[in-house]
Amino acid sequence: MKIAPFKVEEWMNEYEMDAEYNIAETCVESLTVEELLNFSDDPAARLEEIKKLQLTYGDIKGSKEFKAGVSSLYESVKPENILPSHGAIGANFLLLYSLVEAGDEVVSVFPTYQQLYSIPESFGAEVKKLDLKYEDGFLPDLEKLKSLVNQKTKLIAINNPNNPSGVVMKREILEEIVEIARAADAYILADEVYRGFNLEAEIPSIADLYEKGISVGSMSKVFSLAGLRMGWIAGPEEIIELCQLHRDYTTISNGMISDYLSTIALENKDKIIKRNLAKVKKQLQILDDWVQSQELIEYVKPNGGTTAFLKYRLDLDSESFAKKLFKEKGVLVVPGTAFGREGFLRIGFAGSEPVLKKGLALLEEFLEENNNGKKF
Repeated sequence: MKIAPFKVEEWMNEYEMDAEYNIAETCVESLTVEELLNFSDDPAARLEEIKKLQLTYGDIKGSKEFKAGVSSLYESVKPENILPSHGAIGANFLLLYSLVEAGDEVVSVFPTYQQLYSIPESFGAEVKKLDLKYEDGFLPDLEKLKSLVNQKTKLIAINNPNNPSGVVMKREILEEIVEIARAADAYILADEVYRGFNLEAEIPSIADLYEKGISVGSMSKVFSLAGLRMGWIAGPEEIIELCQLHRDYTTISNGMISDYLSTIALENKDKIIKRNLAKVKKQLQILDDWVQSQELIEYVKPNGGTTAFLKYRLDLDSESFAKKLFKEKGVLVVPGTAFGREGFLRIGFAGSEPVLKKGLALLEEFLEENNNGKKF
């Protein structure tokens, strides 16, 4: 099976371990095990429970406690409609591997996380891309979506909040997408790993809005626990059963310590999300103040998630820009070409606050040094 190189992951694999100032990271600054346990009512007792865990496969389909915790993140999704996975990346792959066949038609928003279109293409599906344009605030043109969807469409893939732009499709737009999908009897897959960072209104889940809606989430972004590699699929019973059939060939089970620690986080979700949302809001303000002061940078201000897609005015293609910035300043960003968009850079703004401030200052220096005195 041939598949396109996963550009953003290849970029991060190549550069992130050597970056002095990593402002490409998309997670909120990660918790330590101690910090996580301290959110619980009795950290010492929790630690003793971990010590006593026998390291078996554990609950093959995920512990009832974990699934109950994930279910609490939705309005109507029951624990039996949750299937754990190896991160959201595993959930997306498992769902697409289970549902999409050669000859199917899939519609995917673009730009987005590359899994959503490259994996269906690798299975022989015809993938139609719905361009999210800067001029439209990276929101979908619903008339264009209608023209792409027909009775052969198996799946519509969206990402909400969007990576790389950080833009949210609000309830009104999601409800219109649901009606388009329902008319074609198509599923909707929503990668919702940044859902929970409600910078404006609450972000609804597609699994709560549509009987054929499938939500993918994880512990990585909103809960700052990427190292646990815990994600999930939330969806209709027939989808969970189909994915479980295929999961037997890929996963067997998630690590039981990861399941246990995730359960602690879910039990204390209000405390953790409060901590993380405060950080996201504060550091988005730092980024926004910086963008507003720049002559060579503009963007659609994110209203969800932890990423921003910066549009720049400089006579450098985005890959050359990012490589030169890394070499000269030690600052890591992701070139727009990793998302199929030239003239853009993706940054993450929710990591270390000092790193963000220093990284932006060095990026400003770089812009000034490479502008050649041009005025815009």
